[in-house]
Amino acid sequence: MRVTSMSSTPAAERTPSIIGGAMIIGGTIVGAGMFSLPVIMSGLWFYGSVAVLLFAWFCTLHSGLMILEANLNYREGASFSTITRDLLGRGWSRLNGLSIVFVLYTLTYAYISASGSVIHHTAQTLGVEFSSRASGLLFTLMVAFIIWLSTTAVSRMTTLVFGAKILAFFLTFGGLLGHVQSTTLLDLTSAESHYWPYLLVTLPFCLTSFGFHGNVPSLMKHYGKNPQRIRACLVSGTLVALLLYLVWMLCSMGNIPRDAFKDIAQRGGNIDVLINALGSRLDSANIDLLLTFFSNFAVACSFLGVTLGLFDYLADVLGFDDSPGGRLQTAIATFAPPMFCAFIWSEGFLHAIGFAGLAATLWAVITPALLARASRKRFGSPRYRVWGGTPMIALVLSFGGICALSHLLFVFGWLPVWR
Repeated sequence: MRVTSMSSTPAAERTPSIIGGAMIIGGTIVGAGMFSLPVIMSGLWFYGSVAVLLFAWFCTLHSGLMILEANLNYREGASFSTITRDLLGRGWSRLNGLSIVFVLYTLTYAYISASGSVIHHTAQTLGVEFSSRASGLLFTLMVAFIIWLSTTAVSRMTTLVFGAKILAFFLTFGGLLGHVQSTTLLDLTSAESHYWPYLLVTLPFCLTSFGFHGNVPSLMKHYGKNPQRIRACLVSGTLVALLLYLVWMLCSMGNIPRDAFKDIAQRGGNIDVLINALGSRLDSANIDLLLTFFSNFAVACSFLGVTLGLFDYLADVLGFDDSPGGRLQTAIATFAPPMFCAFIWSEGFLHAIGFAGLAATLWAVITPALLARASRKRFGSPRYRVWGGTPMIALVLSFGGICALSHLLFVFGWLPVWR
C-alpha cells in the first residue's frame, strides 16, 4: 500500500530537488563573467585575488540570504518590486527597480555579446565562418524559447548544461593545472611587485561575478516557503562557483605571466582573446578545443540563469500572467531591448560587466540588507533569520558602498589599473 501511495503522488506535488536549484544558482554565477576575472585581477595577482573572492562570496551569499528572509513574509512569486515597495517605500522601490532592470539587461547584453564571440571562435576552430553578431542573436532566440517554456525547463536545461560544463571544466583545467608554472604563479618575473594598489578596481567585478540574487524569488516560486531547502540551494550553488573560480584563477595565472595580461586588457579582454592567449602559451590544440567548448557551456548556463531572473521580475512588474501568451509578452520584453543593443554594438562584454557591478551594489547588496532590517522590525522574521544580527547587515552595507565607490573612481580614472 505504501508503494502504491508513493507512486501515485502527482509529480507537481513532489518537492523539487535541491540539486536543480543549486544548478540554477551555480549556473547563473559561473558564466561569461568568470572570463573577466583574470584580466581585471591581474594587477592584484593570485593570492590577493583569492582573498578578495572569498570576501566577495561571503558578502554576496549573505545578501542573498537576506532577500530570502524578507521574501518569506510575502506571497510566492513576489519579486523585488513588491517586497521593496512595501518595506522601503515607493521611492526606493523605483530606484531599486531601475537598478535591477539596468543590471539584468546589461548582463543579458553582455552574454549576447559573449555568446557571439564564443560561437564565432568555436566555428573558426571547426573551420566554419559564422559572424559573431549573427551567432549571438540566434543563440539568444534559443535561450528565449527555453525561458518561455517554464522555470522547470530552465532548471532541467541548466542542470544538463552545468553538468557538461563541470565535465569540460575538469577535462580542460586538468590539462591546464599540469602546465602551471610556479615562477608564473608567484610572479617572480614581473617588473613590478606592487599588488594592493589594484585591490579596489577588482571589487565591482567580483560582486558581479557572484550575481545570483535575481533568482531568489524564482526559487521560492519553485520550492514554496521552504527556507532550509532554498538556503541549501544558495549555499551549495555559491560554494561550487567559488571553487571553480579559484581553480580558474590558478590555471590562468599559473600559465599566463602577469605582464601578458596588459596586452589582453588592451585588446578588449573578451573571451576569445583570453582563450587565444592560453592556447598560444600552451601550444596545445586539445586544450584550446576544450577551453572553447567550456566557454560555450559557461555562457549558456549564465545566460539562462540571468534571463530567468529578469523574466520573472518583468512578469511581476508588468502584470503578465503565466499563460503561453503572457509568457510570450514577457519574453519579448526580456530579450528585445538587449538584442537590439547587441545588434548595434556587438563588442562590449568587459565594459558591460563593469557597469553591471556598479548598479548591482544597490539591488544585490545594499537593498537586501535594508530589506532584512525593515523585515525584522515589521515581522520579526518568524520563518527564517540570517545569522550575525546588525553587524552582518552593517558588513554587507559596507561592502556595497565600497564597491560602488570603487567603480566610480575607476570610471573617472582615479584608480590604478594594470594596463
